[in-house]
Amino acid sequence: MSDTMPIEDYLAQGGVLTSPANVPPRYRGELLRLMASFVDSELAGSAGFADTINDAPGIQERISAARIVLEKADHAGKVLTIMETFGADGGRYAVHHPWAVRLAREADIGAARQGGDMRLSVFHYPLEGWVDAVVMNVLMGRASVVQLKELSRVSYQPLAEVFRAILPRETRHAELGLAGLVRIVDDAEGHAKAKSSVAYWYPRVAASFGHSGSARFETLSRFGLRHTQNETLLAEWRAEVDAQLSALALKGQ
Repeated sequence: MSDTMPIEDYLAQGGVLTSPANVPPRYRGELLRLMASFVDSELAGSAGFADTINDAPGIQERISAARIVLEKADHAGKVLTIMETFGADGGRYAVHHPWAVRLAREADIGAARQGGDMRLSVFHYPLEGWVDAVVMNVLMGRASVVQLKELSRVSYQPLAEVFRAILPRETRHAELGLAGLVRIVDDAEGHAKAKSSVAYWYPRVAASFGHSGSARFETLSRFGLRHTQNETLLAEWRAEVDAQLSALALKGQ
């Protein structure tokens, strides 16, 4: 970077930063917020899904659920390692919040953060049994893939590299969920339960993309931490999951 070029101009032109030493204060704050949201969401997602492993109807489903729980915790650890280079206490961080705690099922918090952690709002809602967990994993799994494609372009290079490594595994999680859902809807009872769960989770996952016309997006865009508007990412997610749900006769919310 030129000594005379303002940092925002450098980042706006596609420049990248590679070390905490050359990160300006405002950028550092936004970067840490972004990382905390990802780490907290992965830890909360892993903790919540862990409780459903024993609800799995078969060995293969149990293995798939355990793999998702393990890898989400691992993904949180990889990003937390980068947060530690900025001074975060990784050892304390992972046990700082009750990640498995959820709000009441009927709660409606929109996209608002709750309590003391930075998880996406969708991870504050409880899972109710195996079918519900699989439906949530299908919808949120696809949302995670859409969001990770965006995060893989962040201007902090070490983090972008981690997100690019995580993306294929999160893609696999979504695929495992869809395979499980295909098996569930094979009978009438499973189909009815799945349709009810889709109606519950669809708007809550949609809310995880944030508000349309977000003012914070402009700040993040200037820093090269975001590139695509929330509403564009949401539309991409809707198109993908609507096609999957329609194929299984689950669309209609």
